[in-house]
Amino acid sequence: MRWALTVFGLMVVVAAMVLFGQRSMIYFPDRADPGPAARMVRGGSDVTLRTHDGLTLRAWRIDPSSTAAHSGAPRDQAVVYLPGNGGNRAGRATVGQALADQGFTVLLVDYRGYGGNPGSPSESGLLKDAEVAVAYLRDAGFGPERTIYVGESIGTGVAVQLAVTHPPAAVLLRSPYTSLADVARAAYGIPVGWLLLDRFESLSRMPQIRCPVTVLSGAGDTIIPPVQSRAIADAAPHLHEHLELPGVGHNDEIWFGPFLADRVAALADSLP
Repeated sequence: MRWALTVFGLMVVVAAMVLFGQRSMIYFPDRADPGPAARMVRGGSDVTLRTHDGLTLRAWRIDPSSTAAHSGAPRDQAVVYLPGNGGNRAGRATVGQALADQGFTVLLVDYRGYGGNPGSPSESGLLKDAEVAVAYLRDAGFGPERTIYVGESIGTGVAVQLAVTHPPAAVLLRSPYTSLADVARAAYGIPVGWLLLDRFESLSRMPQIRCPVTVLSGAGDTIIPPVQSRAIADAAPHLHEHLELPGVGHNDEIWFGPFLADRVAALADSLP
């Protein structure tokens, strides 16, 4: 009996540690303020966003140059870039610039708790932050029919939810996963879904997305199993493109530059 109680007590302690400390194992923000956008990217300017729960967030807007790569002229389209769970917007400056060079107006979002922003990240919080980013672009003249969501890693879960509640022109998902519980199960080999506060149930939401979707993934990804990205692509009612790159890992350089911008441009060019 004493042995059984000891084991039960240990299980309770472990469950409590997972329950109350789990967000520190999911989100890895660089909380440092990366400084002015103009110092990091051409055509960059600083943006302030006010969330519905009262937080003031900073983001970067990058306007296209008159020598945009796709045709020599800016597009009449915007991209909301929803990042992964680590770093801050400074680490996305290169991909932001590449998107602007393709003619897009780009909003590089930093979630609450990232890049000098107040607050702490959570699933509901990240969605609030994304919603206010979309509202900013709408007020700037980029309505839903002129806005593309780009989600990176954990940001794909944000992009999927946002696409259901605030439908855009198109969505690109880089390294998407079926759910956070599935990622945890693949990593640790045990079912921990019942303990998770943040779930990001993307697979069940995919059939509700009515716009074109591009899915990009790496066959060498050891963080998001490629089979999960394939399942997301298979569940998209209007799949435009699915590319699984041989030997490419989760955070390889190819994801943060012209290649991704080219695929966003191809997706935009397919729109009516």
